[in-house]
Amino acid sequence: MAILVLTRQPVLAQTITGAWKGKTGNVRTELKLVKKGDSVLGTAYYYSSKNNYRRYAVRGYFDSQTNDVVWWDEQLLEDRVSGNLFGSSREPVLSVADFNCPGEDKMLLDGKSTERDHKDVPKGPVALEKISNPMFTDEWDFVIENYTVGANHPDIIDSIARLSFTPPPSELEIPVREIPSSTVAAATPVTVAAPKVSAPAPAPPPAEKKIVGKPVTPEDKFTARTNKLQTVIPIANNKRIELRFYDNAQVDGDSIALFLNKKLIFKNIRLTDQPYTIFLDANELSDDNELVMVAENLGSIPPNTSFMVAIVGKKRYEARLHADENSSALIRLIKQDADQ
Repeated sequence: MAILVLTRQPVLAQTITGAWKGKTGNVRTELKLVKKGDSVLGTAYYYSSKNNYRRYAVRGYFDSQTNDVVWWDEQLLEDRVSGNLFGSSREPVLSVADFNCPGEDKMLLDGKSTERDHKDVPKGPVALEKISNPMFTDEWDFVIENYTVGANHPDIIDSIARLSFTPPPSELEIPVREIPSSTVAAATPVTVAAPKVSAPAPAPPPAEKKIVGKPVTPEDKFTARTNKLQTVIPIANNKRIELRFYDNAQVDGDSIALFLNKKLIFKNIRLTDQPYTIFLDANELSDDNELVMVAENLGSIPPNTSFMVAIVGKKRYEARLHADENSSALIRLIKQDADQ
């Protein structure tokens, strides 16, 4: 009689989901990634010790066919750093790496990193190895530990993401409990002397960004405004990139200009509920490209918001872009495998 023996595969085997440890540049890094479809979500810790770290919520994409992964620091959750990690820079990081398995029990992420919003500012090489016992604990641990036994369900991942992408409350924040009015009316009035507390000095109003001469042309506006990363689109050679732009809210007369690698390619694009479509040839692009959406005007309901759909081969990516008189929306188009 033949006996069928079932063996359970290691939970972390051959999957991008898990905890990773190593360095980004010269900075010690612990990264937790959870795969959801083609996307990855998670948390990144840049640290010098367990009590001295900077924690980000991260997002990105993973291509299971090429084993290329792109992820970026989307939101700062905790900053417990005394001193400097990446020199004097506090800019969030974007990383591009190859997921490879040189041994049965060894998995690596090897690649490079830059500042998230400035592709020309390198942060250094990425060298991470998959680990079983992370040093830091957070919401993603439950998903990672139970990923192969049900925790990979999109609803579970989304619910954990809502927790992880919310900064923890300030340690000085005191919860306020509301007392029902009926209770207050029935209580015997008691006069209590309020403790004397020195009120903190009011924070000065934020300084307005001063621009010498009001920018008029799209080129002037591109130069005067700060670029803020909105999303990253993985691309590959021999692929046509189709980009569709819609007004994301009520059609109110928003118009935009598009710059590719600092060169104006389209202007006077009026956003409506119908797509304005452009095509790019990936073969003509570099390994890392910056597409910037500049608000030419803000319409009758500021800010300028656009819904962008990107079609790359058979894959579809979506993003909501925001631009105003101080900032422009940055989309990075990154080739995951420059050799293809």
